[in-house]
Amino acid sequence: MVAYPIVKQLHVACVALSLAGFAARGGLMVAGSRLLNASWVRIAPHVIDTVLLASGIWLAWQLNQYPIQQPWLTAKVVGLLGYIALGMVALRRGRTKAIRVTFFGLALAVAGYVVSVAITRNPGGPFAW
Repeated sequence: MVAYPIVKQLHVACVALSLAGFAARGGLMVAGSRLLNASWVRIAPHVIDTVLLASGIWLAWQLNQYPIQQPWLTAKVVGLLGYIALGMVALRRGRTKAIRVTFFGLALAVAGYVVSVAITRNPGGPFAW
């Protein structure tokens, strides 16, 4: 069986890679770069996020902590869904650059909230401090 600390480190590393990748793609979007349409730029986030999700599910299973049962984990999952929706508008669906930039900022704010919930294990996130 894989040790819990290894999977936790993998999960945290994937969070960092995922957020850094999102920030980089946001920068490419703001700059109007064609690189945003490169196949590796479009595929890599899915690979990283799949590992991120799988490791998160494994960690929850190992700790017997599940959404609905744990309010902080429920907040994290709801925040993740919001981040995904905002990110889709920011990088692909927004009609104008102003809309995409606004949604990019909102997605980053929600990502910050999700990270703070994970650190504090409190659904209040940054307000728990």
